[in-house]
Amino acid sequence: MNNNIFIYDTYAIVEIIEGNEKYKEYIDKEIRINDFIFAELSYILLRKNYPKADFYLSRYKKYILHVNPESIKKAMKFRYENKETRMSTTDCISYFQAKELGIKFLTGDKEFEDLENVEFVKK
Repeated sequence: MNNNIFIYDTYAIVEIIEGNEKYKEYIDKEIRINDFIFAELSYILLRKNYPKADFYLSRYKKYILHVNPESIKKAMKFRYENKETRMSTTDCISYFQAKELGIKFLTGDKEFEDLENVEFVKK
């Protein structure tokens, strides 16, 4: 497993953009995201009326990877089996995509804290 490449969840990207010190060490890591994460990021920056939204969206769109349909199926089964935790669709898909790619999923979501293949940074 490569420890310098991560699937970043949307929260991690927002924390990096906003300068959260807990995420400072991940600024220079290799970033991977998917269309679902990009959609969430677009929405959050729009909702916050973020002044440099276009800059950040242009920056992060180059890291988008296609999600394998099998990963989506596995992710939705996992989400259904863990529905009491209220994990998001995007996070479940991203977690399984990271597993498929042999890289870690970077997140601050407590539902993923104890799962394998996760780099957890407390919120």
